[in-house]
Amino acid sequence: MNQLSSRSHAIFTLILDQRIFCEDGSDKFLKSKFHFVDLAGSERLKKTQAIGERAKEGISINCGLLALGNVISVLGDPERKLHHVNYRDSKLTRLLQDSLGGNRLSLLLL
Repeated sequence: MNQLSSRSHAIFTLILDQRIFCEDGSDKFLKSKFHFVDLAGSERLKKTQAIGERAKEGISINCGLLALGNVISVLGDPERKLHHVNYRDSKLTRLLQDSLGGNRLSLLLL
């Protein structure tokens, strides 16, 4: 929360394609996708005293984090899982949609 701190999320995506040659002459293809995500911290406008573009950036960061929290809440609660998961609330959740839902393994590293 100073002049040098980053006010953005960073996503690095690594896609690995593997071709496996089988003894019967057929080929199998495996595809793996890794998202390495560095989330920006939430911005408190009163504490940062941001105005103008910086304030808009902080609001955008908070909206993305809120949308991500909502998606994770819906996916993690068995009773709410029947409800629609709205990945379109932010660019962040839209980019991470394939890693958050479905038959995926997601790890959280701090």
